[in-house]
Amino acid sequence: MVKAASFYASVKPGLARRPFLKGSEAASPLMDTAALDGQLRPPLSFAVLRGDSKVTGNVIFEQESESAPTKVTWDITGNDANAKRGFHIHTFGDNTNGCTSAGPHFNPHGKKHGAPTDEERHVGDLGNVETDAQGNAKGSVSDKHIKLIGPHSIIGRTVVVHAGTDDLGKGGNEESLKTGNAGPRPACGVIGISN
Repeated sequence: MVKAASFYASVKPGLARRPFLKGSEAASPLMDTAALDGQLRPPLSFAVLRGDSKVTGNVIFEQESESAPTKVTWDITGNDANAKRGFHIHTFGDNTNGCTSAGPHFNPHGKKHGAPTDEERHVGDLGNVETDAQGNAKGSVSDKHIKLIGPHSIIGRTVVVHAGTDDLGKGGNEESLKTGNAGPRPACGVIGISN
């Protein structure tokens, strides 16, 4: 029988020598991955956006600690020129039937849809990305609700770019309070762990 410490040391060098962690960091597979070489680093996650359209891109998520905000950086191409497109984290990391399999916006607190700066919002509400004259969107934002570490981690969930503009819950109808009327989902990607 192989002892656990020996197994982890052979499969993940340096893991058996990592410092003791407390709380949710100790249970987080992300922290295990961040410590592969014995050095703790801030968690980094990555999603590659693809779909049934010409929209593609990359989204990077970085968080320094469980209490810190998460930096979200995106580079997305193939959208309409000079447009705002809904940008959200959805509940499931399932793209078996395209981006519709990702389910609703990630909403562990049971709130209504809103703008990224609203207190009443889904965790997954990132608002809109804005495209340039070529249909490209590049940018970053720091968000206090999105977490890579802790019980409401977004790792394994899906980030989605929508075909329409998110009305930020101000559309005056029931769908606005669920989805922001952002429309179809031309591209998405499962949020995975990066090293």
